[in-house]
Amino acid sequence: MGIFFYYDDKTKSIILADRGQGILSTLKQVRPELNNSVDALKIAFTETISGRKEEARGNGLKFVRSVITKNPLSLDFQTGNAFLHIKQNDKNLFIRETDTSIRGCFATIKIEKTL
Repeated sequence: MGIFFYYDDKTKSIILADRGQGILSTLKQVRPELNNSVDALKIAFTETISGRKEEARGNGLKFVRSVITKNPLSLDFQTGNAFLHIKQNDKNLFIRETDTSIRGCFATIKIEKTL
């Protein structure tokens, strides 16, 4: 249980996998009207919200987005059946529905150029 972490020096990529409940289930605790992973993923990357009531948290993925878009990096992120891809200088989020659904979250961060 817990999180899986892998770094590949050859491809300059980091892989993270969390077998938790996923973003939709987490955010439904404070936003019960959420119906799908695509909307939940958009909220997670754009709004300050925590899946834990009464906590001043919820900035983690907004911080990740900021770091990715300001540096020569890319991020592929999946939760449920929602997939997001962002890279340096992206102003908009590119989220799409996938044919496969996963429990938890899966992220790949890649260095696109030498920092």
